[in-house]
Amino acid sequence: MGFGNFFRKRSLRVRDDKRTKAAELTLRESLYPIALVTVLFFLWGFSYGLLDTLNKHFQNTLGISKSRSSGLQAAYFGAYPLASLGHAAWILRRFGYRATFIWGLFLYGVGALLTIPTIIYHNFGGFCFCIFIIGNGLGSLETAANPYVAVCGPPKYSEIRINLSQAFNGIGTVVAPVLGSYVFFNFDEERALKNVQWVYLAIACFVFLLGFAFYLSDIPEITDADMAFQAAETHAGEDQNQKFRKQYRLFHATFAQFCYTGAQVAIAGYFINYVTETRANTDSALGSQFLAGAQGAFALGRFGGVLLMRYVRPRMVFGVFLTMCIIFVAPAITQRGNIGMSMLYVTLFFESICFPTIVALGMRGLGRHTKRGSGFLVGGVFGGAVVPPLMGVAADRHGTAFSMLVPLCFFLAAWSYALAVNFWPWYRDTADAFTTTEVGLHGHHDGVVEQGDEGVAPVSDEEKVAAVADRVEKV
Repeated sequence: MGFGNFFRKRSLRVRDDKRTKAAELTLRESLYPIALVTVLFFLWGFSYGLLDTLNKHFQNTLGISKSRSSGLQAAYFGAYPLASLGHAAWILRRFGYRATFIWGLFLYGVGALLTIPTIIYHNFGGFCFCIFIIGNGLGSLETAANPYVAVCGPPKYSEIRINLSQAFNGIGTVVAPVLGSYVFFNFDEERALKNVQWVYLAIACFVFLLGFAFYLSDIPEITDADMAFQAAETHAGEDQNQKFRKQYRLFHATFAQFCYTGAQVAIAGYFINYVTETRANTDSALGSQFLAGAQGAFALGRFGGVLLMRYVRPRMVFGVFLTMCIIFVAPAITQRGNIGMSMLYVTLFFESICFPTIVALGMRGLGRHTKRGSGFLVGGVFGGAVVPPLMGVAADRHGTAFSMLVPLCFFLAAWSYALAVNFWPWYRDTADAFTTTEVGLHGHHDGVVEQGDEGVAPVSDEEKVAAVADRVEKV
């Protein structure tokens, strides 16, 4: 009987049409679930940083070209749309966030274990396939974790919350290159490849344990009905009554995510190549340490961005940071040595808040479409599979410095969304509505006071939910 109750309490299925209190969580109530999910951000930051280091490592040990080594990024980020628009999106909408977290960790662990035999046999194609499985796992985690952090707690602090969690992603990207500089590049080829095996075995063990921790944890689920209520409360949910195909702001944000992520991944993926080619007396081990420093600037930018968003509207911070990315990556095309590397350091600093802020802004006002919309925003990460190969071809033909022109072009395309969300009222007003709402700041309430012709009358949650459901049915 005890075991039956134990498993019933941890059921992974959640009804999306049922209103809970999750959309009104206070800062204190959201602390534990946010902390648990933030561990996931560190995990895929570590995995992403490891990938950038392995890019150069496999060029050295397996003798492959820059364009071919970009197959790692293509496999990793190419898996994201399959997860965010396919299997992970299905699990998220049918079961809930916790089930999607567990599924993503399972795929991550399986992919990490499968890398071991491919490394033993020096099979780069097989390793790329394993990275594809890991990418499916991480894509599943991002499909759930980004929207979960954005909506778990007061909407007013959504961008601050997701950027703070993503800051630990930045810490993971710092740790991985430092680790790589010591265990991949300072040994002979056979010993270095064995070290890669041990790293992925440790990752597999950790993520399986973390998946079990999520199964045991009672974290609040956030349903479509909760998000419909939240959008109605902020008066920014007029578009949730439109069909999904008419969520034009979402699709623009997805396009911006595609372009921005592609540029970010391309710069980080070829950073070591850039410094070894343009800076005298720089080998791959030293280049990996420089990459760790650049990722440190990236992590610092996230913490700095969170602090700025406490006093400045997030859309404005996003607009300034993305503009700075364009300004500082351009000189890296023609400059060399420490100057060119410094330009990339500053670029990574300003890249920091762009990805999570696009997610948070793109989800504004989606209401009942929130879960589906988050899949599209995470699917935009597919840009990380498209832009690095383009940059790799340019780097093979004209050098890595000149190839920085490729991410510059994609930054400019993503800039269109930053301009729209800051200067087009249709975008701007919806974003601002969430930064002024009081939902979740004063705890839960059983009734909402509305002013009528004959005075004040309380309206129960059930009546509000019924009204929202009625509107949804009509659509």
